[in-house]
Amino acid sequence: MPAVSNVLVAGAGLAGTGTAIALAAGNIAVELIDISPAPTALGSGITLQGNALRELRRLGVWDQVRAQGYSFDSLGLRAPDAAGTLLVELPDVRSGGSDLPATVGMPRPALARILLDRAAQAGVKIRFGTAYTELRQDDAGVDVVFADGSVNRYDLVVAADGIRSPTRRLLGITHEVRRTGMGIWRAFGPRPATVTRTDLYYGGPAYIAGYCPTGEDSLYAYIVEDARDHTALTPQQQLATMLELAAAYHGPWDDIRAVLTDPSSVNYTWFETHMLPPPWNRGRVALIGDAAHACPPTLAQGGAQALEDAAVLAELLLQRPVLDDALWAAFTARRFERAKAVVDASNQLAQWLLNHEQGDVPGLAARIAALVSQPA
Repeated sequence: MPAVSNVLVAGAGLAGTGTAIALAAGNIAVELIDISPAPTALGSGITLQGNALRELRRLGVWDQVRAQGYSFDSLGLRAPDAAGTLLVELPDVRSGGSDLPATVGMPRPALARILLDRAAQAGVKIRFGTAYTELRQDDAGVDVVFADGSVNRYDLVVAADGIRSPTRRLLGITHEVRRTGMGIWRAFGPRPATVTRTDLYYGGPAYIAGYCPTGEDSLYAYIVEDARDHTALTPQQQLATMLELAAAYHGPWDDIRAVLTDPSSVNYTWFETHMLPPPWNRGRVALIGDAAHACPPTLAQGGAQALEDAAVLAELLLQRPVLDDALWAAFTARRFERAKAVVDASNQLAQWLLNHEQGDVPGLAARIAALVSQPA
């Protein structure tokens, strides 16, 4: 018998939906809730490295991801000069195994829809516009008081409710999320034929200017700068500001600027980070994904680490007969140091850029690639 028979998962992002799918596929009764009134996916695109693809294949959605995304196996580094000179094309590590691409780019809403459809197919009960206000737990379960006043009982609550997790507050966890000092412009648009992989430009008026193909006809482009308050800008002004920064970058960027015309496709966010000390549970309530750890996207590992949390937690819950300290110790042993290494490395890369310091970026990237090439 698995350690649990019915589970509530809060948060319909990668960590939450991945957990819900894996548990439901193991014949656990699962409810997946999200406070948003409808499915949402902040940002325009997502870069999925091989270890993320490995977990998506385990969830049974790899065929859909491959069909709706854009696969590539190399990374380009370009100069911020008048020609956008290609300095080097690096073969990327296939961290999910030799039978998967190194990287897939895809629109975030498309990935969210694929996972939610798979969850529904697996039997997950999905409710949007739903939140809880109280968690009353004892040795045998958790009574969850929902915002509408209803109360249901579960063997376990899995909180994958984001970097500002309301569940952390309900559990009395005082924990700081910090800003890194960087902000990122992102825009979604048509893919010019010159964009066939991710290229990164370091230097110029921004720290990083890059892009990622997300489909045969789409891409997302991004520029990382010092964190600024752009909240007063209209959508048209946001687009103009991003294009002004992008004017310093050439090569494929010249083609990208020509097709970035929709102000509604642009968004700006600040990089934030945190690492919750173990354990990531309080009794029968567990925190995973951004609720437990988050890092700037400098190594493109945020989504992968969320999916790995989901995979490991679901595996332990399905294989262990009891929800006890031994299970949580096993979860900590497999997830904390690995996730911390990724968070620390992502932050180190960001700090080198902020300090204009020539750090060992190839060595750092190779170390993390070797780590995540081993299944979680």
